[in-house]
Amino acid sequence: MINNREKKYWLAWSNIKGLGATSIRKIAQTFDSLETAWGVSSQQLLTVDGIGKKISETIDQQRRKINPDALFEEHIQKNPFFWCPNDNLYPHLLSEIPSPPTILYYKGKVVEKENNGITPMIGIVGTRKPTEHGRRWTYNISKALAQQGFIIVSGLAEGIDTVAHRACLDVGGRTIAVLGNGLDRAYPLSNRDLMAEIAEKGLILTEYAHGSRPERGNFPARNRIVAGLCRAVLVMEAPEKSGALITAHYATEFNRDVYTLPNTPDNFRARGCLRLIHKGAEIIVTTEELLSSLGAIPNLDQPEQLSLFTENGQGFRNDTKTGIPTLAKPEEPNLTPPLSIVYGAIAPEPTSLDTIVITTKMPMAQVSGILLQLELDGHISQLPGMKYKKTMDN
Repeated sequence: MINNREKKYWLAWSNIKGLGATSIRKIAQTFDSLETAWGVSSQQLLTVDGIGKKISETIDQQRRKINPDALFEEHIQKNPFFWCPNDNLYPHLLSEIPSPPTILYYKGKVVEKENNGITPMIGIVGTRKPTEHGRRWTYNISKALAQQGFIIVSGLAEGIDTVAHRACLDVGGRTIAVLGNGLDRAYPLSNRDLMAEIAEKGLILTEYAHGSRPERGNFPARNRIVAGLCRAVLVMEAPEKSGALITAHYATEFNRDVYTLPNTPDNFRARGCLRLIHKGAEIIVTTEELLSSLGAIPNLDQPEQLSLFTENGQGFRNDTKTGIPTLAKPEEPNLTPPLSIVYGAIAPEPTSLDTIVITTKMPMAQVSGILLQLELDGHISQLPGMKYKKTMDN
């Protein structure tokens, strides 16, 4: 467990727009500590891999407006429980993804083996308006997984998420809810009692501080956390335009297993599942077969065994693959904010994630989620090195 002094400077650096957890780690490694790095010049920051003149100047300008001591004291009044990526209890599998949360807030009962990845977590996601078929299968599968000791992770949304959490709790299992807002509010409000029960018996996680509202752009970013925590993701029922497919996309990118429940093509609420099958997702045929398949996931007995994909030395996969087909658009798309803001920040030449964050002045997590939405909609494409290009420029 890191001490409050280290947390104070993680918090301070995380409040500088344009910096994610990977960049902050590089800063810490270059200057031995984030506290030391806080006092170095903008010229010295140029020695950090990946930090150019524009980012260095932005850091310098923003640091002058932040008092780490005052920020920390004010922050912990409403946010007493949070992890940073170098905390021993920060979820190890989540720390492997290209954009782990710089600050992860929690509420509930913490179990070390879950955070270390030894007890496997399974994500269950789907539409907010499921059919009876989707509800029944979600409830039965969630219940069976919980009885076998798997931890069920979902997003506390209406529909499939709610059924998955409820089934797990009904049989005394552990469930984790990942929010797209602060810990101080339930969204939707109808799940207020369910959220309270999960906080009592399981765990609630979010990267959004106290008072953060459930903004639209938060949910794609939330979905990457669900995928990052889990060894496998189950998409139970989802239309072709669905946040559940964003979770599946992230799971594919993070080299997690993806399973999906088949249904008739006549059911538009499940056509997204058929798309996933077309792209190679495993088909859920029976609960018994699913349990057998998930039971074959290798045990991770030691934290150092946790890497699930080939790395290029910086915690990133050497390449990524799109889990859902995209279509190139021949002309500028008609987008509404905040999608239009992020799209407009992409220059004619390939543009880095850090540059987009600095240009938009939006949180990195929100920008990452919007970029994925734009990619799924076919407006942009991701290039090696976390760079993005408009498809109309190809």
